[in-house]
Amino acid sequence: MDIRQLRYFIAIVEERKISAAAERLHISQPPLSQHLKSMEEELGSKLVERSGKFFELTEAGKALYKYALQVTQLMEEAKMEVKEVGNGIKGRLSIGINTFSVVELPEILHQFQKLYPKVTYKIQQNESSHLCKLVRDRVVELAIIRMPLDLDDFSVLHLQTEPFYFITSKKQKPLVHGVSFGALQNYPIILPSTEGLGVHYLILEAFSRYKIQPNIVGECSDSTLLMDLVSSGFGASIIPETILRRHKGYPIHSYQIPSSKLSAPVGIIWLKNHYLSKAAQNFVDLLKKERI
Repeated sequence: MDIRQLRYFIAIVEERKISAAAERLHISQPPLSQHLKSMEEELGSKLVERSGKFFELTEAGKALYKYALQVTQLMEEAKMEVKEVGNGIKGRLSIGINTFSVVELPEILHQFQKLYPKVTYKIQQNESSHLCKLVRDRVVELAIIRMPLDLDDFSVLHLQTEPFYFITSKKQKPLVHGVSFGALQNYPIILPSTEGLGVHYLILEAFSRYKIQPNIVGECSDSTLLMDLVSSGFGASIIPETILRRHKGYPIHSYQIPSSKLSAPVGIIWLKNHYLSKAAQNFVDLLKKERI
């Protein structure tokens, strides 16, 4: 017994005549009668009985009719859901976000939700190199990361190049002539990351290019605590613009470092030569349009 036979049976029950059911189904009467007979033989039960010109359901027929309605309804719902998932109307967007994620992301997700209100979300936050691993392992489909990294396995969409800022407490005298790495070596610096991570590497690599040995007094990957320490005068720091924009109102001086000296490209990645869900494709398309 298959879904087609169940649909035939539903038509017979609701029309109560083979001729009317055949007309409804756009088939001839003999094959419809044969389908009814084969269902009764397969189930070993009489499903309908003739009462005058019309069919009446037996108790077995009533039981089958109840389940036939449920099965065909589930089939229609399954077809609709698969179609919606395939079109990205419904589904799940699984995405990894760098620890210092882009400030505009909530706004982008809000736009995406308006376009695809039935999509659900799985969002994981981590450091960029670990996010690459999560994408490789198919834990998430997409990841917004900070570069540079080894991205040979990935397709990459560049989103923006983020500047860095040198920040000090307002208890310190403001810099008069802007930021130079030579001047920064005179400050006790708290790095906004830990050894082996991307931002940590970028900052130390910039000092190395200028052959300057910075006075590193600490590392702090908690951005709120970092801003508290800097504003209290415990030390200065070099931070991505994201942190500065997330933590407004602190009593600090901030100085943008020229992008030629220090900056970080931000991009979204996904695995090359692997299936990308329609929800993920639609999200990438939105980012291409908006370029956060």
